[in-house]
Parts: sequence; C-alpha cells; structure tokens
Amino acid sequence: MDLGARLLVALLWLLHHLPLALLAPLGRGFGALLHVVAHRRRRIARRNIDLCFPGRTDADRAALVREHFALLGRSLLERGLLWYASPQRIRRLIQVEGDVGLAERSARPVMWLVPHFLALEVAGAAVQLCQSRTGIDLYRPQRSPYLDRVLKQGRLRFGRGECYPRGTPIRTLIKRIRDGCPLFYMPDQDFGARESVFVPFFGVPTATLEAPSKLARLLDMVVQPVIAEMLPGGQGWRVRFLQPLQDWPGDDVTADAARLNAFIEAQVRQMPAQYLWVHQRFKTRPPGEPPLYAPD
Repeated sequence: MDLGARLLVALLWLLHHLPLALLAPLGRGFGALLHVVAHRRRRIARRNIDLCFPGRTDADRAALVREHFALLGRSLLERGLLWYASPQRIRRLIQVEGDVGLAERSARPVMWLVPHFLALEVAGAAVQLCQSRTGIDLYRPQRSPYLDRVLKQGRLRFGRGECYPRGTPIRTLIKRIRDGCPLFYMPDQDFGARESVFVPFFGVPTATLEAPSKLARLLDMVVQPVIAEMLPGGQGWRVRFLQPLQDWPGDDVTADAARLNAFIEAQVRQMPAQYLWVHQRFKTRPPGEPPLYAPD
C-alpha cells in the first residue's frame, strides 16, 4: 500500500505552499528531531566528520553534526518545493552563477560533475530550467514503488531530463550522450571496490569510481563541475556552474580520481555542514584494512 510514502508525499505537498522563510525553520526543526531519533545515521555522520576533521575539537565536530542534520531536515522538506511549486517560483529561489549555457554551445559532449551536497536536487532543477538540452542522469530506485514514481516525476517535471536506473547498459547512456544529452554525474558515493581505485579523500583512502574519468576520455567530454548550496533562511539556493576542469581526464585513471577527490574536498571545506555526511563514504576498505564503521 505504501501508506507511509503516500503520507510523506502528501505532507510535502501541503508544506510547499508555505513561504520558504517559514519552511526553512520547520526543516531545521525536523532535522533536529532526526538528529535525536536517527541513531544510525547520526553515528555515520559523526564517524565521517571525525575522520575528515581530526584537527577540530570534539565540541566543534559535534556542533558540525548538529548543523548538518538541521540542513538535512531543510533539504528533505524543501524537496516538496522542487516537486510541486511553479517553475516561476523555483526560478526566483535559485541563484544561478557561472556558465549555465555551456552545454548548449559546446561542440563536445558535456558532463556536469555534481558532488553530493544536500541541495543536489536543486542542481537538477537548475539545469532543466536554465538551458535547453535534455540532460540524463543515473539514480538508485527507491524501495517504495510509489515513492520511486513520485521522485522520478519530480525530477523530470520540467521536461528536459531523463532518469536511468543504475545498472542501465553503458551503451544506452553513450548513445544518449552522443545524441547531444549532457550527463548529470554524481561521482562521490561508495559502490564497492569493483571498478574503483583507492585514493585519498580528507586523507582517508577512499573507494573512488573510475567511471567518470573513463567515460570522459572515451567520449572526449567537457567536464563542468556544478555545486549546489543552501542559502540561509528564506533566501533559497545557489547553484554554481564552474569552469570546466582543465587537463581532466588525463592518461592515468588513479591520478584522475585523486584529483577529483581533492577538488570535492576543497568544495566541502567551504561549506562542511552541507555535504552528505550520513552516507558511508568510507565503507569499502583497501585489502587488509579493518572497517571504519561500527556494525549496525
């Protein structure tokens, strides 16, 4: 019946009518509740932050975890705005910086490289609202068929996107890219040791996908980072279309992965509370190394 998912979606629909100046503090309150009740995710976030910021005091790291959950709550409730608010309203709430039209002008295929910041879904809306090319992305299907359908409808509602589940044959993606579709690629999750290399991320050896480098080299792609940021209170979001990476990819997949992680790390240091710390980024370990997370 997916009753819980239907109630959640109904709540998001109701809340999207609120001004963002009211919705934002509600979201922070929801995040504070999650910090109390979501024990496993809180432990994961704290472990990640301990590993990445060992030079900070214990109190500073605890405060960073609390702020992360406050923003996580905001991002979850604000999802309703992205799914149901008018395009005009969403445009007013997104501040776009940089060369958003690069994919429209480029003679070469474009990869939008989008790290997992909490406003990542806003980046997806921005690329659809601000340029005319149909972008494609990969997603992990939800356990709830109803929620999966709603999520896809929300992501594709502006008519300039296509979502493919992970595991889609690579030839399908290559064909769409060669047809002129930019690729919206999220490079910083742990999908295991297969087709990954271990390179540092905040000094921790981290399983990092080879695919962005290999695909960009195969198709001679322009790789443009896109960084999404939540702004304070009711100010909305900022999406920055940065200059394309220079001399990337190179000839060495491992060096490419290390450079990519260094770039993402530099972005995280600018707004550390907004990175997706509740994901087990360091779950896969090099051979012989013990786990970094306590058993569930």
